[in-house]
Amino acid sequence: GGRGGVGSGLGPTRRCGPPGLQRSHRLGGTMPFDFRRFDIYRKVPKDLTQPTYTGAIISICCCLFILFLFLSELTGFITTEVVNELYVDDPDKDSGGKIDVSLNISLPNLHCELVGLDIQDEMGRHEVGHIDNSMKIPLNNGAGCRFEGQFSINKVPGNFHVSTHSATAQPQNPDMTHTIHKLSFGDTLQVQNVHGAFNALGGADRLTSNPLASHDYILKIVPTVYEDKSGKQRYSYQYTVANKEYVAYSHTGRIIPAIWFRYDLSPITVKYTERRQPLYRFITTICAIIGGTFTVAGILDSCIFTASEAWKKIQLGKIH
Repeated sequence: GGRGGVGSGLGPTRRCGPPGLQRSHRLGGTMPFDFRRFDIYRKVPKDLTQPTYTGAIISICCCLFILFLFLSELTGFITTEVVNELYVDDPDKDSGGKIDVSLNISLPNLHCELVGLDIQDEMGRHEVGHIDNSMKIPLNNGAGCRFEGQFSINKVPGNFHVSTHSATAQPQNPDMTHTIHKLSFGDTLQVQNVHGAFNALGGADRLTSNPLASHDYILKIVPTVYEDKSGKQRYSYQYTVANKEYVAYSHTGRIIPAIWFRYDLSPITVKYTERRQPLYRFITTICAIIGGTFTVAGILDSCIFTASEAWKKIQLGKIH
């Protein structure tokens, strides 16, 4: 009479519960690890969201604004920035205390045989008729002369001057009217982003001045270093200039005009350095632009949506 009874152990045993629970019991009671728990960007089904015209307008404006800021930052990232700094030092210590000078000057009313370059400084240098690395080009059928020269000066106060002092015979009325095409010191810098006085006397025209007058150009030379992105440095010199014009007499009473370039060096060095914005800063800025713009746009859209819903409720309350 006990066949098929409960607890008899003769019939099949029914196990209740879902298969997953049964499987977990078989594995020792542990739940499987779900990596998706680390997702902080939980997805909301589309059927639980509601699009609006205001949200669409704000989204389009937001994307255009982000695009504009992105292109602006990209342009700044690609463009090389030149920054400058000042310090007290002698930058080009390997020059041996020398500065290279390039002079190009035309004297349209003075014969080339009479034109000469003299150099002197406070270290005792006194050189009359310097001819190394210089060239004289006749002008106006030999009546004038164009002097082009490259020479070096010591890094101490001194002067160099164009005159007739080195001529074998002094002319009666030397005409020192002139045009300065170029006067530069050190390396030539062909950099568009640097606006400096590297050739401050270039284009100086004294053709209408007194032919017998001497000209004094007082120069303040400022050492300049330009460092490109690769770390290569070029050494040049900027200078400021003041000038005066006067008639000078020698000890014999004769007028012997000259074109003087009196120079002194500044202890201040100007350094220009090429820099490009670091990649990490560019990425940080882009993330800030995108995140900030979307956050502000979301707040604005939420405020507009809340205000519109409140207005609709007010209107429904008036109707009822």
